Amino acid sequence: MSAGPGEDPAATLAALRRGDLAGARSLTLRGGLTELPQEIFALADTLEQLDLSGNALTALPADFARLTRLEVLFASGNRFERLPPVLGDCPALQQIGMRGCGLRELPGEALPPALRWLTLTDNALTQLPAALGERPALQKLMLAGNRLQGLPASLVQARSLELLRLSANRLEAWPGWLGELPRLAWLAWAGNPLEPDDATPIVADVPWSRLQIGALLGEGASGRIHRAVWQPDLPAADAAAGRAVAVKLFKGAMTSDGLPEREMAACLAAGAHPCLVAALGRVSDAPGGQQALVMPLLPSGWQTLAAPPSLASCSRDVYDPGLRLPDRAVLRLLGCVADAMAHLHRRGWSHGDLYAHNMAWDPASGAAVLSDFGASSRLLPGFAGQAQRRFEVRAWGLLAEELLDRCESDLPDLRELARACAQPIVSQRPDFDALAGQLAAGSRSV
Repeated sequence: MSAGPGEDPAATLAALRRGDLAGARSLTLRGGLTELPQEIFALADTLEQLDLSGNALTALPADFARLTRLEVLFASGNRFERLPPVLGDCPALQQIGMRGCGLRELPGEALPPALRWLTLTDNALTQLPAALGERPALQKLMLAGNRLQGLPASLVQARSLELLRLSANRLEAWPGWLGELPRLAWLAWAGNPLEPDDATPIVADVPWSRLQIGALLGEGASGRIHRAVWQPDLPAADAAAGRAVAVKLFKGAMTSDGLPEREMAACLAAGAHPCLVAALGRVSDAPGGQQALVMPLLPSGWQTLAAPPSLASCSRDVYDPGLRLPDRAVLRLLGCVADAMAHLHRRGWSHGDLYAHNMAWDPASGAAVLSDFGASSRLLPGFAGQAQRRFEVRAWGLLAEELLDRCESDLPDLRELARACAQPIVSQRPDFDALAGQLAAGSRSV
């Protein structure tokens, strides 16, 4: 039983107070609450997921830990200046999401022992407690849009950490110990003072007047993507002379990955590659000063390879249970991604979000493209840049293992290569240039 976000908030609260929600495992309470209703503790024996987002809470009850089965807490958009210390007493709590709450303090005692996924995007944190590195289950740490000037060295103990979002903070130095984290695969840190300066990419400026905006194709955290027709710069051009494209209109808000303008910079700088969805041009005069990019339109029939991670899978994509891939399709997909990543790295950029859910593919041919530059960052020189590159090689290795698990054949050589890419010693992983070469040779023998 659950009371979800689609229900009327007042009706849900009334049902809770009448006792109608007995046995509920999931509960959403919204609508301007300034304190948590005591009736919620009647669900202490069953409640596993609680969504308090969009209220006006400034604190949680001192006995909040009576919710002994609670695993997931969402409380974004409230008014917590301090992460409530009582959360550290919740024995089953694995995931905390508090975006945009005005948080200024993160006490170590507020971190529950089973913490696996912590999202504190778009707050005002200036430092992190050493206790953060003492949570052995921690896999995802999302801290974009704060005021952090450094990270606690204790995070080197976070041996399970796989995804780290540090964009739009105030970091001036690269923490050398990051390169020792054996499972880190997805890192975003654009928009910090230590980021190298961009070389302004040479791209076309596309006048808004030359675009005929059509149907909405999709929407993500950073923007909406529309089908469009790009007219050539000819006064008498008609629709038949135009090029079918996609136009991404950016929302201009902080996302869990970072700033939209950094995504735009990476998308423009990525350059042309058959396996990347990069920008064709920048819209120079979109209405209301909105930022927009013109991008290639994928052919009809192409599909997203997987769904994003779920609450249960945490850092792993969710695949269609019936997905089965021919050998050649797996080799083509993985070779395409490796070649695209080698290209991106040569241009001085990381991707930061190398996942199947950011790939579109054609089931008929096995052709694929990698998209979504929201977590991209500039590569640093020296050891730091080498570590960044090899974090992404690990992401490729994990992707390869997932696809091989859905492959019609075993392909033992490819599985061994995937293991080498995902191995815990960061410096011993290959780079994408070597990887792409091996895959190209392997595909010719299949």
